[in-house]
Amino acid sequence: MSKAGPFVIGVDGGTEGLRAGVFDLSGTPIGQCALPYKTDFPKPGWAEQNPADWWNALGHAVRGAVADADIASDAIAAICLDTTCCSVVALDGEGKPLRPALIWMDVRASREADKVCATGDAALRINNDGAGPVSAEWMIPKALWLKTHQRQLYERTVTICEYQDYLNFHLTGRMVASINTVAARWHYQRSHGGYQKGLLDKLGLSDLAEKWPAEVIALGSQIGGLTPRAARHLGLSEGTPVAQGGADAQIGMIGLGVVRPGTMALITGSSHLQLGLAAAPVHGPGIWGTYEDGLIPGLHVVEGGQASTGSVLNWFRNLAGGGDGGDGDGGNDERNNGAAPSLSYEQMSAEAAAIAPGCNGLTVLDHFQGARTPHTDSTSRGAITGLTLNHSRAHITRAIMESVAFGTALILETMQRGGIAVGEIVIAGGVTRSPLWLQIHANIANTPLRITKVPDAPALGSAILAAVCTGQFATIEQASEQMVSVARVIEPGPAAHERYGQSYAAYKRAYSALKAIHLED
Repeated sequence: MSKAGPFVIGVDGGTEGLRAGVFDLSGTPIGQCALPYKTDFPKPGWAEQNPADWWNALGHAVRGAVADADIASDAIAAICLDTTCCSVVALDGEGKPLRPALIWMDVRASREADKVCATGDAALRINNDGAGPVSAEWMIPKALWLKTHQRQLYERTVTICEYQDYLNFHLTGRMVASINTVAARWHYQRSHGGYQKGLLDKLGLSDLAEKWPAEVIALGSQIGGLTPRAARHLGLSEGTPVAQGGADAQIGMIGLGVVRPGTMALITGSSHLQLGLAAAPVHGPGIWGTYEDGLIPGLHVVEGGQASTGSVLNWFRNLAGGGDGGDGDGGNDERNNGAAPSLSYEQMSAEAAAIAPGCNGLTVLDHFQGARTPHTDSTSRGAITGLTLNHSRAHITRAIMESVAFGTALILETMQRGGIAVGEIVIAGGVTRSPLWLQIHANIANTPLRITKVPDAPALGSAILAAVCTGQFATIEQASEQMVSVARVIEPGPAAHERYGQSYAAYKRAYSALKAIHLED
């Protein structure tokens, strides 16, 4: 494609920083730039960011990406953002923050989350079919915390919204919410009246609905054009269309080509997320969701998650190799505070590859930071069982790899039992940098793993939504299928899958067996 374009910009606002990418309409990245920002941890369980840092990072990254692409700014047809979710912002009447944002990992609202769950409201079906728990990360518990603990600030707040909504407002002057974030984290249900005011009434939060954005719009819809101020800040043309995005991991589904039922996105790193689509609502034990219209109109998003995966392998690397480094994704060899483990991921994988599947009876429970699904239990803890004097470091490494893959298989099994089709898996993140761990995942799930050409799935997903916004493609599905390409496929080994039978059965028994002897922290 010529340098004349058109091109689109996809922005990924993550936990540690913001990245912008310029893409052509084939989905090829031609320019990128990122800027980090800091997170403050004022108290245990608290995590805050300054929204002004998001705005500054956005301007820097977009300007840098366009410069890296070496194109004229007027060749940009549209821009779209994904961000972390729920990163909750309290704003005054001019859209200025009244306090730092409570970002997604902030869990100060745990008691408020319990109060939400105790209502027994029908809107809670998306939380393990009403059995709960409700996460302290979500919007309503955080808003309830603000009203309970910072009442005067809450009363002065005109708008309570997301990271996503804050940036879009300052880009366009229009305050709207994304169907993706509200369906997945605000208990919004379009077919049942939208915002669940009955649930809010039970919590003494009737006024919260008036503070939320009044309008909820679909992914890829145009919010507006860049204001003169925003255009100057980003170095783009005034009026450049801004498309509606959503939560980073779920927009990553679009960037992985997971836009129809039967395909599952497996996003890996320090934790794992399993995200798919269903043609009809599905609610059941061990299932988060489904979220109505959360990604594609008429379809429902289902979600699973493992709280600690690559982070467990990184923990063992630090323990066995010394040091205090690593990003926990099972693929990088980052440094932290200047002390790096002497044991590399490559060495760990090479040692583990020499160990037979099943690790001579060794079983690991990967609940080092609690359990998300299908056992939603924040008090569950990790374990290594079946140890003998015959076991080596390599046995434990491979057992950790296998346990994480067992956890993914159990989530997929639970989804299938609930009626969710899992025909193929598209995988992204740290696991894709380990050939051994990739093959272990494929063998245990007994499903091919597809790896796409563009590893930055959220930014590409946002770019796809920008392309839809401009009318370059008629639907999100069409755009995703045109702009996402598969680089390679990891096929499962049927014989290897069979060898994991007893080990998988042991893993499934481990949670209930170990819960009986768990001691409180």
